[in-house]
Amino acid sequence: MLGMQLQLTPLIVFCGLAALAARACPGEYHAHGHLHERRAYPQVQLPPPSRPLEWGDVNIIHTTDSHGWLLGHQKTPFPEPNYSGDLGDFASFVTHMKQLALEKDVDLLLVDSGDIHDGAGVSDGFPPGGVDGHESSKFLFELPYDVMAIGNHELYLYDVTYDMHKTFVPQLNGRYLSSNANITLLDDSGQTVSVPVGDRYVKFTTRKGRKVTSLGVIFDFTGNDVNTTVQKVEDMVKEHWFAEAIEEEPDFFLLAGHMPVATSDNWPTVFNAIRAVHPTTPILILGGHTHIRDCVQYDGRSMALESGRYMETVGWMSAKLDDKGSTKNLTFSRRYLDPNRVTYEYHSGRSNSTFDTQQGISITKGLNDLAEQFNLSMLFGTAPHSYLLSGAPYPSNDSLLSLYAEALTYSLTVNNTRADIPHIMIATAGSQRYDIYAGPFTKNDQLTVSPRSNSFWYIPNVPLSIARQVLSTMNAPATSNRRREMVEERYARGDVDVQYSAWLAEMGRRASVYGVERRDNENATLGYVTSDSCPGIGDDIAHTPVPVFSQPDYTGSNAPTGLPDDTPIDLVFDDYSQDDCLIALNALQSDKVYTDADALPYSDVVAKDVYGIYAQKYWN
Repeated sequence: MLGMQLQLTPLIVFCGLAALAARACPGEYHAHGHLHERRAYPQVQLPPPSRPLEWGDVNIIHTTDSHGWLLGHQKTPFPEPNYSGDLGDFASFVTHMKQLALEKDVDLLLVDSGDIHDGAGVSDGFPPGGVDGHESSKFLFELPYDVMAIGNHELYLYDVTYDMHKTFVPQLNGRYLSSNANITLLDDSGQTVSVPVGDRYVKFTTRKGRKVTSLGVIFDFTGNDVNTTVQKVEDMVKEHWFAEAIEEEPDFFLLAGHMPVATSDNWPTVFNAIRAVHPTTPILILGGHTHIRDCVQYDGRSMALESGRYMETVGWMSAKLDDKGSTKNLTFSRRYLDPNRVTYEYHSGRSNSTFDTQQGISITKGLNDLAEQFNLSMLFGTAPHSYLLSGAPYPSNDSLLSLYAEALTYSLTVNNTRADIPHIMIATAGSQRYDIYAGPFTKNDQLTVSPRSNSFWYIPNVPLSIARQVLSTMNAPATSNRRREMVEERYARGDVDVQYSAWLAEMGRRASVYGVERRDNENATLGYVTSDSCPGIGDDIAHTPVPVFSQPDYTGSNAPTGLPDDTPIDLVFDDYSQDDCLIALNALQSDKVYTDADALPYSDVVAKDVYGIYAQKYWN
């Protein structure tokens, strides 16, 4: 379908409010059962929001890049407790906010900008034969999303894309949008056809009678699987269906999409194409993908909001509209909420004993049951201390990348016939997604820290003198042109580590420069401290920035010692690192030109299994 017209009726959810005696107050709750047992209230003290939300005529609650983090962040070191709310808590929050919108007689919409797969146990912990996110995504059906958009993690594997097309999209009744992303399949007559994964666009009417036109656009992604296609944004806006979609002027355009809102990316292309037809119509944009908090106004009658990652942020946008044809600047607001019960209760005007809805309780129970079904609490071992991805220098004892290199040397050689052959192992740092915290290390932790299924290959008989230089060559500063090309190539394949790390680094730089002025926040907990280009303060709660250290593109094991320089060794690498590894090898010597044909499978172990194997050996 090229588009869909539908009329949204007022949404009133009648849910019983739970006030379970055992969960009445902080301090009265004692966790029992598996590790994902619901906690009625954060087990550490959290600050409340700094001020009420600003409501407008149209208000939006925004999620993006949740990556399966539906059970919330349940570790105790900060900043984890900031994000301790689970999807059941969020559902209760949305229900109460919908009721507030009714009382205020305004519109409240719920929007998601993609990447619901890959990153946490309830999405990735499925048994053999399953599909990533198939079970966890069912809980998203229960929330009243007005618009959802496709992300790149819905396109890496064809079976995931197909599952979305066949099982997820129909549940959203035309509200799941993939304006420039298609899937190839067989039609009823057995012919191969390429069709949108969801819908190109949707037009609907809000509870207050406002007409809305929505699109769901993904950036110029090149890492999609075979039998899926992503059209460049600049080509999409030239399509006949696009012109048809935007021809009629709505009360406002609602653009959801998996693209960062920075002016250097693709959103301005869509924005300018609409502005060429409708110079003054309000445009509300909800972006994503780079995992940061950001806000931009392309003109005085628009706002573009990006709301973080991993359910560490719930975005809020409001707009006060005026008459069609007006050229005056509109009044917008935006806020980045820390998703926890303290935040949710504050803004919904509820207490701990009146916050839970029956729907929220049911979702939490269902997610906990799924975690038990997937055996996510299976214990591999106990981490002796925390290992941090960007919060510790590399190399160091506290560095996750240093730990990963160490874990590779054991996990890849267990039951491996080449274990006794000297080797050096190299892996992309980008495959590591989260920190390991001191304490129990479970199947769920393994999947959140390293969710990818990167395979490992090797080139035999590489002289030790050459092999020991490969990692440093791969990590060496490139020329400015080559570095830019590398970043662009990785970004096009979906890697946002450079962008997210740069955002964290800038956060730390600002804190050091303006630290004296922040003395009144000396007792603030660790968390995000956002600076964007929209007016006012975006963060809902003041935090102290998390420490951040520069990290390499690749990590690797130490070279064997006590061996002659001409010793032939195995150079082992993951599939994502292969191209750069070959470039380095060929730059370091001229005796042989190495190609993909020289790479051989090294182990059946994939990246997401490495820590579990290591922990069973060394953390017990």
